[in-house]
Amino acid sequence: MDKSCKFIQATKEFNTFEQPVPAPYLRKRFTADAACVATVTVAACGFYELYLNGTRRTKGVLAPYISNPDHFIYYDEYELPLDAGENVVGLLLGNGFQNNPGGYIWNFDQAPWRSAPMAAVEIRYPSADGETVTVSSDSSFKTAPSPIRSDDYRFGETYDANFEIQDWCCKEFDDSAWSNALEVQPPRGVLRRCEADPITVQGEMKPIAVWQEDDAYIYDFGVSHAGVCRLTVQGTPGQVIQWQHADGLRDGKFDLAPAWFVRERWEYDRKIVHKDTYICKGEGVETYVPAFTYHGFRYVRVTGITAEQATPELLTFVIEHSTLQSRGGFSCSDETVNQLQEMTRRSDVSNFHYFPTDCPQREKNGWTADAALSSEQTLLNFNPEVSYREWLRNICKAQRDDGALPGIIPTSGWGYHWGNGPAWDCVLVYLPYFTYLYRGETDMVRECAKTFMAYLHYLTTRVDEKGLMHIGLGDWCHIASDTPKAPLELTDTILSMDIAQKMAVLFDAAGMTAQGEFARTVADGFKRAAREHLIDYTTMTALGNCQTSQAMCLFYGIFAPEEQEAAFAKLLELVHEADDHLDVGVLGGRVLFHVLSQFGQTDLALKLITRPDFPSYGNWIARGATTMWESFWPENTRIESLNHHFWGDISAWFIKTLAGIRINPHANDVNCVAFCPQFAQTLTHAEGYYDAPAGTVRSAWKREGDTVRLTLTVPDGMTATLAAPQGYTLTKQPASIGSGDYIFVKN
Repeated sequence: MDKSCKFIQATKEFNTFEQPVPAPYLRKRFTADAACVATVTVAACGFYELYLNGTRRTKGVLAPYISNPDHFIYYDEYELPLDAGENVVGLLLGNGFQNNPGGYIWNFDQAPWRSAPMAAVEIRYPSADGETVTVSSDSSFKTAPSPIRSDDYRFGETYDANFEIQDWCCKEFDDSAWSNALEVQPPRGVLRRCEADPITVQGEMKPIAVWQEDDAYIYDFGVSHAGVCRLTVQGTPGQVIQWQHADGLRDGKFDLAPAWFVRERWEYDRKIVHKDTYICKGEGVETYVPAFTYHGFRYVRVTGITAEQATPELLTFVIEHSTLQSRGGFSCSDETVNQLQEMTRRSDVSNFHYFPTDCPQREKNGWTADAALSSEQTLLNFNPEVSYREWLRNICKAQRDDGALPGIIPTSGWGYHWGNGPAWDCVLVYLPYFTYLYRGETDMVRECAKTFMAYLHYLTTRVDEKGLMHIGLGDWCHIASDTPKAPLELTDTILSMDIAQKMAVLFDAAGMTAQGEFARTVADGFKRAAREHLIDYTTMTALGNCQTSQAMCLFYGIFAPEEQEAAFAKLLELVHEADDHLDVGVLGGRVLFHVLSQFGQTDLALKLITRPDFPSYGNWIARGATTMWESFWPENTRIESLNHHFWGDISAWFIKTLAGIRINPHANDVNCVAFCPQFAQTLTHAEGYYDAPAGTVRSAWKREGDTVRLTLTVPDGMTATLAAPQGYTLTKQPASIGSGDYIFVKN
């Protein structure tokens, strides 16, 4: 498909909350000389569903992709069978980001590309004489309103079954009363085939409980996830059934507050946000699944039904997210740890809709820091690299001429002046860096080299007179506070250094030595500035005198080797001052546990994670969490999103530290693994695995009296090393490390 293919619309009217516009049907008849296979290409600004001869053929849901169409216009390609003689192609179009009033808080309702949804279709197939016949979208396509009377990506969908058009995409249907489509200019973006993993149905859940609350019925599905509800009902003509989605209760009652956060419009928005509506035809059993929206939720509040209709069969949770395959995992003897591992994975997938979003219920935005902070643990658990690569193309396109990046991608222009900075912008290098680390791939480096260099230059233009950086968001979501303890100049400067260091590694891996040298020069400048201005060497204390500052300076190598013991003693002091509790934001939380284990305090790190009192991950579980939360606040005070993933690096810590699997430890060979498991005293056994490019790597240990038996699996083609944890000795040191059992005794 190229830009010569015409885009068509049903209308030029915008969909708004006040004046909804139905999702349009589009259809066209065409003939084939004989039964054959056609190549069908569909590009869309908005979402589409594709039909051929009455059968839905779409690759998944919310196709083709979610992007800024002034950057990329995405298309999908299908190989589909045609009948001899007449055929009918049909489209159903949804608004997506193209016409998104529910995104008003980020100015998506004012996007320069905003329009009614549009699409381009091209069908190519052989004629009887061997020539290629091409059918393309134009004004000869016929259009009519569908029963989807309105749809919004965040707020939901309304479906009126009384407007259903039976067999609308079948050959025998008479479309003579339908209008002709409008030919329109597409946005300015480059046409691009979508390579990201599709969003598909990943499973179903039935409610575990149903109860009445005031004039409504509450459905509890047991865990928070992402998707839609399938309604199955035998209703009466014109019966209006509505259901809103949320992932929490407050005082035992349905609580919509964590699912939306714009308090200035709360009284208006709360009536319509995360709400799907179905108006019954009243002819037997009716079934409806929303097409152009999704929600993050555990609980559903249903109105407009009778007590007899309020059965568990009324609603089924249809789980929808990108098609990610499991690639790694962890389990151990501590059930709290196992629940946290499951919660992290559930948060990862329920927040992956073509790219990582921050939350599936409130924003559904591609927040850059969220993806960066989770990139390593996501790659250790799943296979996101194909989708990462597609989104990274969009990240590069979003770079401004001066090198700046926005905090959300895609964006309509929001996020360049607030919501970004190095701690967010690091997504540009973290996605390709950890993909290189775990998969050995450098394709993203070559694609992004120009963007890397522009960003490095941008960093050099934003430093102050001391060479420090402080231009964006810092240690976000600090525990029980809106104000981080770590100074912005510390977190920004260190992460600017880390960005440049990782770019240097990637440039070297891709054979781009000159670019690598420049990146190292930039990194060295930030490190010098940090060491000169951010450390009190009399006490080995980082600026801010807090857990985040101290842990980040240790993790990222700001302290010299000979300074680290004293610097760690200071960190330990800060942790003990907090009564062995967390006192960090997300940037500190990303590194604290790794630093504690590095210096022999794995038991303390595990205690901080699992303890049941506030603040801790274990306290989330004690309060009923089934996914990672956005923040740590005391119970009955402030509640924010109940499904975020950016605190989920604990999963990487479980796999890398407790199981001890460290792939590519020197960032130069993906076929190398270092085993260094930590035998935490509160655990009796632990096991982790990772499907490396060469095969499955596995580490499992269990206590056997006074010894610990470690069983390793090392695939052919990989080299391995094994280090005894502090306090233990390997009974017999083999000449080389391979699959088998290893016995450790306590010193």
